[in-house]
Amino acid sequence: MCCGNINGTWICKGKGCTMKGNILNIITDNYCNSKLKIISESAIVGILTGFTAVSYRYLLEKSLTFAHFMYTAEFKNLWLFPVVTAALAAAGYLVGCIVKSDSMVAGSGIPQVEGILAGKLSMNWYKVILKKFAAGIIAIGAGLSLGREGPSVQIGAAVGQGVGRLFKGTDSEKKLLITGGASAGLAAAFNAPLAGCIFALEEIHKNFSPKILVPAFLASIISDFITEQLLGVSPVFNFGSVRILPLKYYGYIIVFGIILALGGALFNKSLLKSQDIYNRIKFLNVKNKPVMAFLIAGVMGLVLPQVLGGGHDLVSTLAASNMTIKALLIILIGKFLFTMSSYGSGTPGGIFLPLLVIGALLGNIYGNIINILFGFDLQYVNNLLILGMAGYFASVVKSPITGIVLIIEMTGVFDNLLSVSVVCITAYIFSDILNSRPVYELLLNKILNNKGKHS
Repeated sequence: MCCGNINGTWICKGKGCTMKGNILNIITDNYCNSKLKIISESAIVGILTGFTAVSYRYLLEKSLTFAHFMYTAEFKNLWLFPVVTAALAAAGYLVGCIVKSDSMVAGSGIPQVEGILAGKLSMNWYKVILKKFAAGIIAIGAGLSLGREGPSVQIGAAVGQGVGRLFKGTDSEKKLLITGGASAGLAAAFNAPLAGCIFALEEIHKNFSPKILVPAFLASIISDFITEQLLGVSPVFNFGSVRILPLKYYGYIIVFGIILALGGALFNKSLLKSQDIYNRIKFLNVKNKPVMAFLIAGVMGLVLPQVLGGGHDLVSTLAASNMTIKALLIILIGKFLFTMSSYGSGTPGGIFLPLLVIGALLGNIYGNIINILFGFDLQYVNNLLILGMAGYFASVVKSPITGIVLIIEMTGVFDNLLSVSVVCITAYIFSDILNSRPVYELLLNKILNNKGKHS
């Protein structure tokens, strides 16, 4: 056998054997043209998104703790009122300046991700990460009724875009990595890797393609692993032992699904209306719209502190205590209106958690009402609280499979899969009958319409 290297190409000749090829080029070409490339890059996206989203989630929790401390101190010492008001106005204006500098950081972030993948929007990935991160922490620090999931999804998508550019991927590969990052962001936000993956398929792409599934699932699993190592493995909502809902109550939950569909349609219309109201107030512009929302937060922090922030603690309170229907209705109306005023201002923040809280409140109220009217067993009220979150999500977002998996993962109540599925499907079907469109589709259309007006 004789081997030689001619101009970087190895030539091997031997008994019945001839081999040509640049070994390094062969390995590189195979890597670039194989699934291994997108899989390995998706793993990197999952790792980076996991650490970034966990940091964001941790700082948001600390910010909300600060908000409660601030409003408690103000309530006990009313001379602090002008100081807190001035601080809120300044913080709101700072957030407004951030939004003014880059419109892609406004609001949830999920409609923007869908627009990017559809080729209708674009973003500067590292600027979005920095600005969304900062503005979200400031907003939650003031107690606005916004969630972490939308920003986490957009931050993850931005990480995916950055990795795609670093490795000089094709447009198709970059979109897969953006999708993987979005999935990983949701997984980290809620300790829900399956929901993160399914959300990317059902809501963002509306396509259950294996090509999308693999990078989305891998990034979600890795991101969730990092989240569990740093923040623990407990479900986001820990209700302890929840009984399986007896079949004799399924008629009640079908009616409840219809009620949730009506509530979801109202939520979607009100969310768009809230943006219109802000736009109609002549003295408000992009910079000072958040100021109005921050000042409203200041009022709510004094008169109804239960509605501050996304609402995680409120759901835990609902599950552990018995409130009167009157108290529940006051909190429901306050949370609903506060969410509208917070999101309508364009302040960066999500609606997942607030809408889940509204669904939980509806479930608690419904359970108490049918207890009074029909003798419903109150030991199953927590079941209705869980069903309310799932069904309300399905009616607002119009992604019933994601709603089912998300709530099961967030609560750990796998035994109640059947009842959760019945409510989600009922709410979804009746929201279709009402011609209620998916909330993120509505928000994306509004963004594109506004972009067209200013172009």
